Amino acid sequence: MSEFNNATLMITGGTGSFGSTVLKHFLSTDIGEIRIFSRDEKKQDDMRHDLQAKYPEHAGKVKFYIGDVRNIESVRDAMPGVDYIFHAAALKQVPSCEFFPMEAVRTNVIGTDNVLHAALEAGVKRVVCLSTDKAAYPINAMGISKAMMEHVIFANARVAAERGGTVICCTRYGNVMCSRGSVIPRFVEQIKSGDPITITDPNMTRFLMNLDEAVELVRFAFNHANPGDLFIQKADASTIGDLAKAVQKLFGDTGTNIIGTRHGEKLYETLMTREERLRSEDMGQYFRVAADNRDLNYDKYFVKGQVMTEAEESYTSHNTNRLDVDGVVDKLLTTDYVRDELNGVKHE
Repeated sequence: MSEFNNATLMITGGTGSFGSTVLKHFLSTDIGEIRIFSRDEKKQDDMRHDLQAKYPEHAGKVKFYIGDVRNIESVRDAMPGVDYIFHAAALKQVPSCEFFPMEAVRTNVIGTDNVLHAALEAGVKRVVCLSTDKAAYPINAMGISKAMMEHVIFANARVAAERGGTVICCTRYGNVMCSRGSVIPRFVEQIKSGDPITITDPNMTRFLMNLDEAVELVRFAFNHANPGDLFIQKADASTIGDLAKAVQKLFGDTGTNIIGTRHGEKLYETLMTREERLRSEDMGQYFRVAADNRDLNYDKYFVKGQVMTEAEESYTSHNTNRLDVDGVVDKLLTTDYVRDELNGVKHE
């Protein structure tokens, strides 16, 4: 953790599931200050009191800033003295973005541009932005907004590299198990209420990673990024049907009710496109997709013969390592949420 020794880390959207997990990883280290930047004062107050109760010796490291990434002035006001940023603020729910697409644009696209411009102005050393598998071959408003967000990231990274300042990179990952608004907590609530689990499509596949893995991906990107790099974790996946069976195996079988796919949902998710695989580097547990460094001077490109523009296949939740029900059970038990629920710990 030497790179964070006495450093100031800012987390946008820091009261969310990712921000809470980052705090767990960083609080007891030699980091100087963690700034939580978000727009919900109630969540900030809840987090403040929780930290004071559980980590009284470290709670003073955490500072809270009310603001909105949509408002660049509030972002600038929180930026002086910041060394590093984890940019997690986003609208993430597929159905809500589908009905209010401009809200997704304002937060995910314009908000990201605001954060990066403010970071460049303030001389922030390194920014890691969080994206989603839904940005690859997007078919819904949330995914499209995140795809545009990635292009905003890469464009700003190019400018920052030309100036020799801030290093900007991006991470992309699939479903984070038990994060706020995700399906597993809903399954658990339905079972505890004695209701059948509602399943969209049992054959639908999704990537599965826990919050600790999400933080480790961001830390790996932080330590290995060149300007404009995209980092992707090699992730397990399962069908929604097997995920439901795994939750029922742990909490009880109350039956299932298949309701059909929601607005904007895919049968499977893509973490890396065919085009990206051509310029990817296998780094063991992760892929690095290098930035596209072509400029606008297309006159210098003369194509002769056959040129490959895409790999044979993309990296998807259909062709990655597929967990069976028992494998999903083991994966679920790596999450604090599931362990707490099994032990009767109440969640807000």
